[in-house]
Amino acid sequence: MANIKKDGSYSSRHRGAFTPDHPSPFELSRGKIEMMVRCEACFWLEKRAGVKPIAMPGFNLNTNTDTLLKRDLDQYRGRGPHPIMVEGGYEHLRPFEHEDLKKWESSTQFGAGPGYFNAIHEETNILFGGGLDDVWENSATGELHIVDYKSTAQLSDQPKPLDKSFLDDLWKVSYKRQMEMYQWILRRKGFQVSDIGYFLYVDGQHLGYNGMIDSSDPSMATMKFKTAIIEYEGNDGWVENAIRRAKEILQMQEAPGHSSRCEVGRFLKEANQASP
Repeated sequence: MANIKKDGSYSSRHRGAFTPDHPSPFELSRGKIEMMVRCEACFWLEKRAGVKPIAMPGFNLNTNTDTLLKRDLDQYRGRGPHPIMVEGGYEHLRPFEHEDLKKWESSTQFGAGPGYFNAIHEETNILFGGGLDDVWENSATGELHIVDYKSTAQLSDQPKPLDKSFLDDLWKVSYKRQMEMYQWILRRKGFQVSDIGYFLYVDGQHLGYNGMIDSSDPSMATMKFKTAIIEYEGNDGWVENAIRRAKEILQMQEAPGHSSRCEVGRFLKEANQASP
């Protein structure tokens, strides 16, 4: 049995590469389940074999817009609707206030304890979690809504409208899965969670602007953003089976095959074919 501390956390955390005989729940983030959905071989290589994935640079500008949006919403947290909610016809919503909200935002420490954004799937002994952007509350029903902040910049002279159709791009299915995974976790933390989630978008503008440098203070520059709340109705019915499949893969002695759409698998195949 795992050694559990008084606060409910585990004295010996099980993370990184999977160890079959480790008693503590194995920590799997939302991002790793997404990796498994895309390619089971890549998931096995990292989480069972311990192969480090290709490093990717951080998107600091996107992270900064998330930070500023959070500050915007924090001014109204637990009090009432933010003006952007009123503007979009969501007067019944307000930023949710909870003592653990800061912990829920910590994607790198989601497995540190029960106060973080995680839930144990008892059947597989997997501690599944992540770090969310925000939660909004329906002041009429008490239901909670998962919220994801998104930053973009459309370079076209004919930008798409920021409505539900904006989520139709095939690659944005991962955004939808993320929201559904977080709905699943929040429900298992005991909250009443709506199937409706919201993407709060900011879209960097260029049409009609001659530049961004402040002529009165050239050391500063400003970019304007259009904003929109885009509603999405999620269905988390697939999540539990995905966790079960993840455990099956973690117990495999050999890697499953790469997905036909996996760029890593394609590269490895072509590299092997090119070798003398």
